[in-house]
Amino acid sequence: MTFQPLAPWYVLVAVAALVALSGVLAARAGDAAGRWGWVRRLALCAVLLAAGLGPSVPETTTDRSVTVVDVFFVVDRTGSMAAEDYGAGRDQERLDGVRHDVQALTEAVPGARYSVITFDSQAARQLPLTADARAIGAWAQTFRREISLYSQGSLTDRPLAELTAALEGSAEQHPASLRLVFFLSDGEQTASGTPRSFAALEPLVDGGAVLGYGTPEGGQMKEYDPDVPPEEAAYLEDPETGEPGLSRIDEGVLRGLAEQLGVPYEYRAEPSDLTHLVADLDPDQVAADGRRTVTTYRPVVWPLALVLAALLAWEAWAFVVVEARERGSGRRARP
Repeated sequence: MTFQPLAPWYVLVAVAALVALSGVLAARAGDAAGRWGWVRRLALCAVLLAAGLGPSVPETTTDRSVTVVDVFFVVDRTGSMAAEDYGAGRDQERLDGVRHDVQALTEAVPGARYSVITFDSQAARQLPLTADARAIGAWAQTFRREISLYSQGSLTDRPLAELTAALEGSAEQHPASLRLVFFLSDGEQTASGTPRSFAALEPLVDGGAVLGYGTPEGGQMKEYDPDVPPEEAAYLEDPETGEPGLSRIDEGVLRGLAEQLGVPYEYRAEPSDLTHLVADLDPDQVAADGRRTVTTYRPVVWPLALVLAALLAWEAWAFVVVEARERGSGRRARP
């Protein structure tokens, strides 16, 4: 048993004051009939006050509505993602693989809400959660890597704050949703510092994967300047040796990231089917972990209603008796 007040606290306080006033008046009543009358009214006020407190019984049920899936794409768009070691001929940019996989995963989870977070020298949420799958496809076809001139190296923890805010927002606004995170990167770390862990996000993640791009042998990448046509862009050089710069996948970093998020790691050498990554998507797990548990409160006022009815009946009977006595006394008083 618990209480769910039916009125604001100040209303209940006013009712309580009336109850107290009734008690004072009852105590000061002189004759027996008067005292009993105030006792009834005092009891009526007390019962109404008890009903106002809303005695209720909690009932827990499971929400059977359709569970929505929130999909978060975290995309590495640092310069190394333009390395040309993707595809059957190892002559495509890694970003070509990212474009394919983002669209393939969007098609594999139809009817979901999708969001895109990118990171390079900084992280940004490119698209908030949207049910428009076409917007995700359009973004995948048009996004570019960061401008080479602005590059400050890469660390895989740069999207941590943005991803944390996105997942926590989803959990708060859509607690019954499944949340999938797909992290697309080559895992290369070229900035100083130790990347922070994503392990704190694992309870908020229901599935997804870390997808790795690149080769251990490495690939060359061109400089990117939006004012220079791609075919005219020069390949980047290692500033220390003057040799062609090479970017290599770091699967150790990617596997560690997958472990922190509680999702599998998959190497992506060329375009292929990805439906197996979402084949085990189970909305029933939301019910299992309590996110679809709904607690309601059933008011229990019928016993008070019976008492109230009895008191009102008593009050009506007393009124009739007193009225009859007064009329009788009036008839006897006539000559």
